[in-house]
Amino acid sequence: MAKLYTLAEVSQHNSAKDCWLVISGKVYDVTKFLDDHPGGDEVLISSTGKDATDDFEDVGHSSSARAMLDEYYVGDIDSATIPTKTKYAPPKQPQYNQDKTSEFVIKLLQFLVPLIILGVAFGIRFYTKQSAA
Repeated sequence: MAKLYTLAEVSQHNSAKDCWLVISGKVYDVTKFLDDHPGGDEVLISSTGKDATDDFEDVGHSSSARAMLDEYYVGDIDSATIPTKTKYAPPKQPQYNQDKTSEFVIKLLQFLVPLIILGVAFGIRFYTKQSAA
């Protein structure tokens, strides 16, 4: 049976001399792999003390990298000790109309301004035809 660790226990292993990661509910001692990691040791050390599953998955590791995890496996994480993720929700703010112009006026102008431009263009065209004849 695999040893069960709390996140507090795993979090104590957070240096280049002693580095443990939590990935997919399992605990890995990756200290010996730090020098060989293609992304450098800082990437691994920065993922200590938390659930590093998203960090691991976001990079898109190869199947051979996933297979390598088995040799560093030391136990399982007590999932009750991992804080639940909360999705960021921006605070509710009222809609702010900077120029305080009502939406009706804006819609009306969007309709009328092109018509006025078209009318002026026809007027100029009609006037220049009259004076040329």
